[in-house]
Amino acid sequence: MTTILVVDDVESERAVMSSILEDEGWTVQRASDGDEAIAQIRSHPPDLVVLDVIMPRMNGFEVIRELRANPKTQTLPVIFCSQKNTDIDRSWGSELGADAYLGKPFAGQQLVEIIERLLSGSRR
Repeated sequence: MTTILVVDDVESERAVMSSILEDEGWTVQRASDGDEAIAQIRSHPPDLVVLDVIMPRMNGFEVIRELRANPKTQTLPVIFCSQKNTDIDRSWGSELGADAYLGKPFAGQQLVEIIERLLSGSRR
């Protein structure tokens, strides 16, 4: 079964994304910040991560740097999903190794399509 980790410091955002993903039949893990996400990835590696950028303690850009620097997680698919949605943010996310960048607000089907593409092995 496919497991997706949703990382967002806003409870309502985590709940909405989780509901969308669970409706597709995926198992969802949740984390409220980057530190919690890294701990969960180490203990229960997901198949894909949906990651907010702006979070306390460790932001999304810091999380992906750590993931890409670790041989065990360097190929883990990561989707940034953030209100921080300028061309510079998208470019920076890509430079750091994000596989996709989805701006908030978004349609649930957009998220599902990106995840399906990444899980099928098609990157970027």
